[in-house]
Amino acid sequence: MKQKIIIAGGTGFIGQYLLKRFREEGYEVLVISRNASDITWADEDKIRKALEGAEALINLAGKSVDCRYTEANKQEILGSRVQTTKRLQSVLEQCTVPPKLWINSSTATIYREARDRPMDEDRGEVGTGFSVTVARAWEAAFFERSAPHTRKVALRISIVLGRGGGVMQPYTNLTRYGLGGVQGSGKQVFSWIHIEDVYRIIRFMMEHAALEGVFNTAAPFPVLNQQLMEALRKRIRPLVYFSIPEWLLQLGARLIGTEPELVLKSRWVIPQKLEEAGFEFKYPTVTEALDEIFLEAI
Repeated sequence: MKQKIIIAGGTGFIGQYLLKRFREEGYEVLVISRNASDITWADEDKIRKALEGAEALINLAGKSVDCRYTEANKQEILGSRVQTTKRLQSVLEQCTVPPKLWINSSTATIYREARDRPMDEDRGEVGTGFSVTVARAWEAAFFERSAPHTRKVALRISIVLGRGGGVMQPYTNLTRYGLGGVQGSGKQVFSWIHIEDVYRIIRFMMEHAALEGVFNTAAPFPVLNQQLMEALRKRIRPLVYFSIPEWLLQLGARLIGTEPELVLKSRWVIPQKLEEAGFEFKYPTVTEALDEIFLEAI
């Protein structure tokens, strides 16, 4: 029998990449989502049967944060993360042979705005604001009840770079159409990770049974926004480029229905625990990551 991987919330950019990669490696992969073609959240019995004997449960479920933070959206962003995590815990407790490993997504935005020093798992300072509130509640829901036969790992994922989805399309479009200068001051730190390294970190967690708890899922070499945009311009080669001041970003975010903090917040996160555990990144620098992404894209 093939080893089984369960991906909850597997219809997004990260989930679809993991689905492809695990199937390439010969795993049976089952997806839990709101999509009728998958196991739906309403069918608790199917969820339990899927979890039985699984090598790993990977939970990515949650409404996208790429929206305006209205009260309705805030409630859905928070509830979609906390409630699905609690639901999975409840079903997992009904399993005769629960998954060996449960990896729950979290977010690197749990840390405060940082321009003075990097945030690691031991010395990182938790911030304030809605995004931080969501991150704390998400992790609290994940760790509040023990699972004696299931190892738990929370991945504080930074901004994910990869072909065909995530932030690369909007950043590429900005650069291609003449707005490839800096956003805001350009001094905000951009912590990121290549999507292949997200997959490789999950595999690393599966292979190292002593690892548990919280791990920053970010490349070891973050860059400033101005360095990111310079690297993009080198690959896209726009005829002209202009910067976008903060006031215009604030206005533009309202017009397109998103939040400016997604671009303006300085996220300086480093993967201390991963490196101490011996993980080696395939794409440690943004140059290597963008070289792979743009290899066939342009």
